Amino acid sequence: QVTSFQGVAVRSLSTSSPHEHPEHGRLVYKGNLAKTVLGVRFFSYSTSIFNLFMMPYIMLKSGIGVESLLIQAAFYGVIGFFTFVTPVTLHVLTKGYVIRLYYKDEKDTYTAITYNAILAEKATVFHQKDVKIPDITKMFTTFYAKTKSMLVNPTLFPNPQDYNHLMGYDKSPLFKLEELKEGDERK
Repeated sequence: QVTSFQGVAVRSLSTSSPHEHPEHGRLVYKGNLAKTVLGVRFFSYSTSIFNLFMMPYIMLKSGIGVESLLIQAAFYGVIGFFTFVTPVTLHVLTKGYVIRLYYKDEKDTYTAITYNAILAEKATVFHQKDVKIPDITKMFTTFYAKTKSMLVNPTLFPNPQDYNHLMGYDKSPLFKLEELKEGDERK
């Protein structure tokens, strides 16, 4: 890559492609909702923290401390619901959203990058044989990697063969038939 900078040619050399990660392998998938998921969860966390700090002030200024116990319980219940349940629900719904997926050819392993509860990136390494496709289509699950549910959009894989290999669709049906016969013979 050659870039001109005020008449001086600057050449940048790189030993790996921009889609390679030395630790995880080749980038095969990049989720297009990563920034949206991060933004929504960050906004939810920040409003919850704001509510926690503002609740004592609201209670003092509104005079709710003088009212009946039933009104206090209802007020705390509503505020508590939006303060705690909303971020937890968002975390549960989006914890399996795959931001990036890397593949290492040598080991036939995948590394899925997701967000954890504190909005840091979390790497989950799994083998292709650990991928299980749910029998019934689930709303926020494309496949299970070991026991963790993962959500990817199949149309965002630049190479459809990468998706087919991830899901095990590239395996021959004869291979599965032979496995079933071997299992029956052992019984």
